[in-house]
Amino acid sequence: MSLVINIYYTGKNGSARKFAEEMMSSGIVNRVRAEEGNERYEYFFPMEDEETVMLIDKWKNQEALDIHHKSDMMKEIAVLREKYSLSIRVEKYTEA
Repeated sequence: MSLVINIYYTGKNGSARKFAEEMMSSGIVNRVRAEEGNERYEYFFPMEDEETVMLIDKWKNQEALDIHHKSDMMKEIAVLREKYSLSIRVEKYTEA
């Protein structure tokens, strides 16, 4: 049963979009997508909130997600999140 995690990154003055762009350009996104158990990793931009970026992150199971959370990539993502002074809100769903 897959897990779907929606992560909302919010900042100021376009910082959330800059974060997503750097995640792409640095190769972190492609590395996450290549991880065992990752099924989706895509950014979306809410039309009514220019300061927020939503990430849809889908994993095969909790074990795959736990391994990802222990990876060095999570440290890289945290550094970028701090660089752009972002706050986050997380929603987690189990796919039926």
